[in-house]
This record gives sequence, structure tokens and C-alpha cells, in this order.
Amino acid sequence: MYDYIKGQVTRITPEYIVVEQAGIGYQLNTPNPYAFQLSNEIVQVFTHLQVREDAHQLFGFVSLEQRELFRKLIQVSGIGPKGALAIVGSGTPNDVVAAIEQEDEKFLVKFPGVGKKTARQMILDLKGKLDQFLENIELRSAEDELPLFGVNPFKHELEEAKLALGALGYSEKELEKITPILEDDERLTTTEAYMKQALKLLLKQQ
Repeated sequence: MYDYIKGQVTRITPEYIVVEQAGIGYQLNTPNPYAFQLSNEIVQVFTHLQVREDAHQLFGFVSLEQRELFRKLIQVSGIGPKGALAIVGSGTPNDVVAAIEQEDEKFLVKFPGVGKKTARQMILDLKGKLDQFLENIELRSAEDELPLFGVNPFKHELEEAKLALGALGYSEKELEKITPILEDDERLTTTEAYMKQALKLLLKQQ
């Protein structure tokens, strides 16, 4: 129904962003809200409308490829929108596609809410159908340059990142396990940077 929305990002929370267009604020659940920035600039966000009996939800993505991968994932039995967002927002979508093609269940079960049964279902439903996504998906970063070395990490940005990861389904226990590593990494100075590094650590430690 809605292909995309063009407007200004007026609010960023750990779970969603708000894009204002023609005086209306659209609440969009997104894999990584901190990939966006509050700005007067007009941005284009690709959308997916989820219609249920109890709610209508809009999901937003920085690229068409992200949205199409999300749509493929929610067609798998056992994967809802929240789980699909966590997978798309992992920062390693090509690795996800490769894992499905190679039937690597061990990698797939690292994502929140994905057990062995769901991982097997992902492989059965999607293997051979995701070639279009390889090398085409790029998660936009809120920063274009590497942070300067020697800058102490910002506690507020770290807490924002942890809240966003919690919204994707990662447990407090999982997040507390990697928090000391993140706190000691002086390269991390933004919420986006903390999220990207945290996701890498979460996928490695399981």
C-alpha cells in the first residue's frame, strides 16, 4: 500500500523513528533507528505496512533491499516482524543469506527468537530464493568516517544502543555480557557505532 515516505526525521527512539510529511508524523519501526539523524533534510524511507486485527504497524528501511529481505523473512513460519527486524538489523545481511544457502543452522540460531526449528524452516523456505540480495544490501551508517582514537566512549550513547538492541529481542543478560567490552573500546563514540559493534559481538559469542 505504501512504497516509501519522503519527509523529515523528527524523532528517534530505541524502537522507532517518526518521519513528518505534509504535517503528519509517521511512526516507523526500523531495524536500527540510529542509522537516521534528526535533520531538516528530506529523507526517503521504504515502508512495509503490517495489518493485524489489533494494530496497523509501519516498518521503515533505508533501502529497498532491506525491505525486500524483511518481507522474505516474515513469510517464514516462526519469524514475526520483530525477529525479522533483528536479522535485517544485524549488519551482516549477506552473512544471513550465505548461512541460508549453506544450511548453516548454527549461525542462524544466534538471532533472538530463532531456534533450531525456525532456522531449519528458514533454510527450507528461502534457500535458492535470496541470490538477489547478495552484495546488494548496505546498512546506512550515521557516521561516514571512523571515530578518532583516544576518545572515551559516551555512556548515554551506549545506553541508547542497549535499549535499541533490547527492542530487537536481545536479553539483558546477553547485553550485560558484552557491555564491558563496549565500554573499553575507545573507538566507539556514537549510538550507531555501539550498535554495530555490539551486534558483531553478540553474533560471535554464541
